[in-house]
Amino acid sequence: MVATGSLTVLDILSNAAATIAEGEVLQLTAAGNLATTEEIYLQVVRGKTAALFAAACEVGGEIAGVTEAQVNALRTYGDALGIAFQMADDLLDLDGSAAATGKNVGDDFREQKLTLPIIRAIAAADADERAYWVRTVEKGKQNGGDLEQALELIAKHGTLEATRADALAWSAKAKDALMVLPEHPLRDMMADLADYVVARIN
Repeated sequence: MVATGSLTVLDILSNAAATIAEGEVLQLTAAGNLATTEEIYLQVVRGKTAALFAAACEVGGEIAGVTEAQVNALRTYGDALGIAFQMADDLLDLDGSAAATGKNVGDDFREQKLTLPIIRAIAAADADERAYWVRTVEKGKQNGGDLEQALELIAKHGTLEATRADALAWSAKAKDALMVLPEHPLRDMMADLADYVVARIN
């Protein structure tokens, strides 16, 4: 953080470190809490994932000495890229394979994490479905077959498709932010990276 000798860079990275810590704490407090909203979810994602992406991109611009508008564009790109990445990761936890993701399908559900597809399924739940979510996510009392039922409810309310659409929209926002930057092979690589983070969910 101090190697560049820039107080601006130090400020960006130290603020990001604090934001990441806050995001992790917010995620812990939101775990198992059925009152978790999409807004809180986005706060968590911005804190624990997107803040690091945004800071890394912003610092690159600061060190390169580009214009303020371009630094802002890089920060916006990193923020949107991080959100798209996390949404895709949350989606793959419920709709991927262990071979593709490196973790077991449903790990977030078993850990009572409120990811976007689950938050939306809870918001759309009827009384019986809500009782199921209270037992499995809020109280953590999970039995054999509960993951399959969770996947059925998520499919019923179309929350995987909605989350996929949101992830793709954030990826597109990341690419749009790059248009402020001059044409360059590196800009093209950054646009490709925005496509890459959502490629597995297309």
